[in-house]
Amino acid sequence: MNDRARQKLILALDFPSLEPALKLAQSLSSVVGIFKINIQLFTSEGPPAIIKLSQLGPGIFLDLKFHDIPNTVKGAVTSASSLPGVHLLDLHALGGQEMMRAAAKARNEAKGPKSATPKLLAITILTSMDNAALRSVGITGPASRRVVQLARLAQKAGMDGVVASPHEIRAIRRACGKDFLIVVPGIRPMVGGGSAGSRKGKTDDQARVASPAEAIRAGADYLVIGRPITGAPDPEAAARAILDEISSALPRT
Repeated sequence: MNDRARQKLILALDFPSLEPALKLAQSLSSVVGIFKINIQLFTSEGPPAIIKLSQLGPGIFLDLKFHDIPNTVKGAVTSASSLPGVHLLDLHALGGQEMMRAAAKARNEAKGPKSATPKLLAITILTSMDNAALRSVGITGPASRRVVQLARLAQKAGMDGVVASPHEIRAIRRACGKDFLIVVPGIRPMVGGGSAGSRKGKTDDQARVASPAEAIRAGADYLVIGRPITGAPDPEAAARAILDEISSALPRT
């Protein structure tokens, strides 16, 4: 197994309770690099879910998408930063620069070794939204332009990276540089390594998608993948096939 590929794979444990999430995580703990815990699982199970999942080895992406007044988000980040194994933590860039600065300040002031503090990610535009959906909520212009604008704002506010669709990876990389993290959901594997026309499965509720190889070649640091693995007849085989696809796209060192 290519460990570089494994470290880039984030498994979305989008389950309503801990029992099925833990069962799957135990079977895949040697295959993926990070487990993602979303707002449904965290609301159902709370911090004990993080404690149990973090004991399996992979890091935790705490995907709670904070979006509130700066002082409230600061307190939330302080609490989240104290939880074990949290490597990545996100909030909405649309909360504004002062909110993101408050989050960065809370993270930087967190107790414990700096190596254990989470990286902060800003959500740009949700991958479920296309240009028409953005217009319906008063955000004008193409999604790609708004994403880059928000990525620059996030970087200026002290974020370590962003969550963005595969379609904006190259533009964000050009705007924010090689050290700015880009975490990419909306990943749909290919059948037999084919073209976009042979993408495996449905896009579900994602509007802007790409294959693992496409996203890695574009410059993604991490890929968030859920249903193509969790909904597969053989989740481990599905995950290993995705790792092979990621490996094929990694630059040779």
